[in-house]
Amino acid sequence: MFPTITAGLDGSPESMAAADWAAGEARRRGLTLRLVHAGEWQPDTVTPHTPLGGPGPPQRHWGDRVLRDAEAQVRLRHPDLRIVGEQIANEPVAALLGAANDSEMLVIGSRGLSAVAGFLVGSVALGVVGRATRPVVLVRAGEPDGTAQPADPSTTTTATGTATATATATATGTGTGTATIPAPPRHVVLGLDLNSPGDAVIGFAFEAAAVRQSALRVVHGWYLPAYYSFGTADLAVNQDVGGELAEQKRTALADALRPWREKFPGVRVTAQAVIGRASHHLVDSARGAGLVVIGRRTRTSAIGAHIGSVTHAVMHHAAAPVAVVPHD
Repeated sequence: MFPTITAGLDGSPESMAAADWAAGEARRRGLTLRLVHAGEWQPDTVTPHTPLGGPGPPQRHWGDRVLRDAEAQVRLRHPDLRIVGEQIANEPVAALLGAANDSEMLVIGSRGLSAVAGFLVGSVALGVVGRATRPVVLVRAGEPDGTAQPADPSTTTTATGTATATATATATGTGTGTATIPAPPRHVVLGLDLNSPGDAVIGFAFEAAAVRQSALRVVHGWYLPAYYSFGTADLAVNQDVGGELAEQKRTALADALRPWREKFPGVRVTAQAVIGRASHHLVDSARGAGLVVIGRRTRTSAIGAHIGSVTHAVMHHAAAPVAVVPHD
């Protein structure tokens, strides 16, 4: 099989957004788009037109239609993209995990709740993310493919968080024609755990920024030790200890990124070691970003696959596509 990026489809708007995002990623990387429908998969929201029951003829015909409709919609934006479709007669998690094993990455949708509640990552998505051995990207309905700008076309957010005017400009040449200058791509955010950085996670983020020709913002969250606030009465000592620890974190972050900066010299990198919950900083950094990349340790707990608290929080609350990259 050709190297592929796979999108899982269930007939919902969220899965169609995932297919569109995957198509853009496949085009950027020169890969094949593989559209997959699991024979026993039902969307979270059942409509009057959604067939119920097992993977018999009605379900299979509906799955064929889902694949055809998705391919037709994707081709409107990407007419030259190589696309293959496949129905897998299996339950959703197993089908998607099998498809992911043969792909560069798997892309699936997640449903929006509210600005406060965030996004609903359903049981299928959680099951896949928790057990996948390949990167899994979660995309929201209505999410652009990562090349477009935020909703307001007059501004764009840079990797450092400053606003710059004019996301698009019109150049007028000779004659009556005009040419629209596309806005620069939105930056990629990498959440990096220095205790377990994971080459697969860092490499994925740098490659994602490189293929987009965008900036990369790296965020590492850390905590001051308890004695910094409570165990030492001398304020000057507290400040010295805090300053030394902050410098140690900045140095460790620079050391972890140095070989990747050398491997991807064209990627502009902004690195931050910030005090506080990593998930809060990553969710904040996700605003205006084109992609957030986080890692997941490939370990299991007594009750099954484990998704860390930071990864879980970012999946549910980041307002950008989230790539979860498994690593040792």
